[in-house]
Amino acid sequence: MPLYHLFGRILFHGQRAFIFWLNFGNLQQDQEFSIQIKSEHIFSILMRESILVNSILADPMDRCEQIKEDLTGWGLYGEVPESEGDTWRISPEPFPLPKQDVEFLENLGPHLLAFYKALNQLYFDSIKGRAPAWVAEYLDAGKPSDLLALAQMKRFKTHLPGIIRPDIMVTEKGFSITELDSVPGGFGRTSGLMALYGDQHNLVGQKQGGIPRLFWKMMQALTGKEDCRVALVVSDEAKDYRAEMDYLGRVLKSQGAQVTVCHPRDILFREDGLSNDEGSGPQALDAVYRFYELFDLKNIPKAELIGYAVKKGKVSVTPPYKPQLEEKLSFGLFHHPLLAEWWEKYLGSETFGLLSHLIPRTWILDDRPLPPQAVIPGLEIQGRAITDWQALLPLTQKERELVVKTSGFSPLSWGSRGVVVGHDVSSEDWQATIKERLERYPEEPSILQEFHKGKRFVISYRDEQQKALREMQSRVRLTPYYFVVKGETRLGGVLATLCPQDKKKIHGMTDAVMVPCSIAE
Repeated sequence: MPLYHLFGRILFHGQRAFIFWLNFGNLQQDQEFSIQIKSEHIFSILMRESILVNSILADPMDRCEQIKEDLTGWGLYGEVPESEGDTWRISPEPFPLPKQDVEFLENLGPHLLAFYKALNQLYFDSIKGRAPAWVAEYLDAGKPSDLLALAQMKRFKTHLPGIIRPDIMVTEKGFSITELDSVPGGFGRTSGLMALYGDQHNLVGQKQGGIPRLFWKMMQALTGKEDCRVALVVSDEAKDYRAEMDYLGRVLKSQGAQVTVCHPRDILFREDGLSNDEGSGPQALDAVYRFYELFDLKNIPKAELIGYAVKKGKVSVTPPYKPQLEEKLSFGLFHHPLLAEWWEKYLGSETFGLLSHLIPRTWILDDRPLPPQAVIPGLEIQGRAITDWQALLPLTQKERELVVKTSGFSPLSWGSRGVVVGHDVSSEDWQATIKERLERYPEEPSILQEFHKGKRFVISYRDEQQKALREMQSRVRLTPYYFVVKGETRLGGVLATLCPQDKKKIHGMTDAVMVPCSIAE
């Protein structure tokens, strides 16, 4: 957004903004003083004043236009053909959640953290022979031995992700958690959206301080240092998320945090640890926020050096190098009848009961044959037990209300890339998908999951072509962001992604509306 445009709108919309405009002009005239102003401080001022403009604008169309301009100026929105997630439909209002739903989401965090603790313990119990050996076999499938050796090191045994993000579908019967992500994108974008919508609405997560504050508290807790130095390291494979990490980095710097956002090649390795240089000489790092996938390590510059520093305890890292915690097939393990007693004992009856209700039934697509008397537990078609995966091939469209997903250690495992909705594809494509995924096991496991149809909601948005406010019948996915601080989860914000009701896969797309969630009055 051009500065003269911003200042013009500010000047038009309020006395306070007018004073800011005059002060900024005076600063520009005082060259000596102006040189001393840090860019992140200017960013903080511009962001606050831009939000002021949003609070003054009452017309929904004007609000949408201003929100779009601000997001574009911050690098969070843009017409990028090869990345459709960079554009979406702008709504003038956040997505309201009933107070009881907000309370539910706030209380959900500890249960999800308990799930990660249990999954971590189940994995090590399996390795030690205290749980079935096939648990670790599934979770280790397709991973290189050196990564597994790092993941199994005793000093990292209790390490868990610092951010937890469930994908929650809102159905007629309530919530359904279709996935858990510990290397999530979107929290930088959600932070920006919250800054723009929070001036007039009580947003979910605001009372906890919002995403930037909680992210930094999480990193401080990870390092044990209030004045920690942190690098947000974004790989080429995750480049679509670089802009939102840059935005988050600018916000954190404006708040006084010692943080840098960089590519892995910018990390400097020394025997005493890792550092980075932003022009004033190498500065030692206390922690790395890993915004890169473990399956991509072989393509990441200096990945071995970063891993070595982590291994030797020279630097803290989150999410931890634990691919076993990033597998979607963990939901299949949760619903396996032979493990039910273990899960309930470890989680406790309350958490086990809650998660049993929230997590859809899930199966691991394992192509090994079953003995004649065996069945795939819990998988039935029209009341018939299934004894062979080949029985899935001739299913009718109605019977194919199932979802196939790549489980984890693969470039197809994120961004809806490896997701196939059974009743949304032809019979031929369905059969090809099942055959292909079975053939990929065990190098690249996939899962089969129940499809839960979303509840309908009406959302308004700005039609860019017609320059008018429209209403859209939609289905919504909620993505809360929980930050783990000293063993406790804190909800920083919730992003609502609303897609047209005829879409089976709900994710960021040009036809979607993406807004933060507010607490309904």
